[in-house]
Amino acid sequence: MTPDQERDENLQKILHSLSYRVAYKDVDFLMEPELRAARMELEQLKPELYFQKNNIRSTIVVFGSTRLVEPAAAQRRYEQALARLADTPDDPRRQRAARRAEQILKRSRYCDVAREFARLVSTACQTDGQCDYVICTGGGPGIMEAANRGASEVGAKSIGLNIRLPHEQQPNPYITPELCFQFHYFAMRKFHFLLRAKALVVFPGGFGTLDELTDALTLRQCGRMQEIPIILFGREYWEKAFPAQFLADAGTIDDEDLDLFRYAEAAEEAWRMIRQFHRRRPAAAGRTPGSDAWTTD
Repeated sequence: MTPDQERDENLQKILHSLSYRVAYKDVDFLMEPELRAARMELEQLKPELYFQKNNIRSTIVVFGSTRLVEPAAAQRRYEQALARLADTPDDPRRQRAARRAEQILKRSRYCDVAREFARLVSTACQTDGQCDYVICTGGGPGIMEAANRGASEVGAKSIGLNIRLPHEQQPNPYITPELCFQFHYFAMRKFHFLLRAKALVVFPGGFGTLDELTDALTLRQCGRMQEIPIILFGREYWEKAFPAQFLADAGTIDDEDLDLFRYAEAAEEAWRMIRQFHRRRPAAAGRTPGSDAWTTD
């Protein structure tokens, strides 16, 4: 190989070297463990910029199970489970499947409630180009889809904060496209849930819903976030899934901590609570619907 050929060959190696990539275009570099802080900063900044572009000033966060489905679908699944059980009535797995399907059917009405709640809020608060109290969900199916759908049905914007999971999870089709985000870090996703929240509305759910609920309650208990109403839909469910009265009786939380949340059953009831909570609290975002008192009068 001549010296010129060696020079040209080395130049090609230089041009194709990983080190020669522009840093912000080098995905392999950005995925290095040492770049974790930069990746987290990007996950904080990207949604923030989109919220500013869309004039999103405040949100109402809606959490709940991905497994709850609308009543018609829940009824079909229950009937299918009963049909399978009828073939082998002594099969314990099919017995349990039928019981679980019955429980899902019992709570399927909350999909309709979440949808109606989102319609009420979005109709009242997205007017004259202002985007206050925008419905914000985890972007998945179930309760989250119902809430995004309710906002979509009245022509309002809504947010979906999706998360990368080991199993595939697609965003539901009712989120405003430019307000749907995919996160890698749960911490940054939680940050955006609560940063501009004016209320947290929680429907029956599992580990994820409990995690998000207790995270918000802890921050409120410690005074590390803005004062917001936290409303749990379904007293019967939550008194079993989250026995806060037991914690107070055991002395592991204060009795006053029980005032950090309230229960609701109907969409209008929850929306009235939120309006009353904020009525005498000037909002940094501008307009506020609602009073300091937890009352449903």
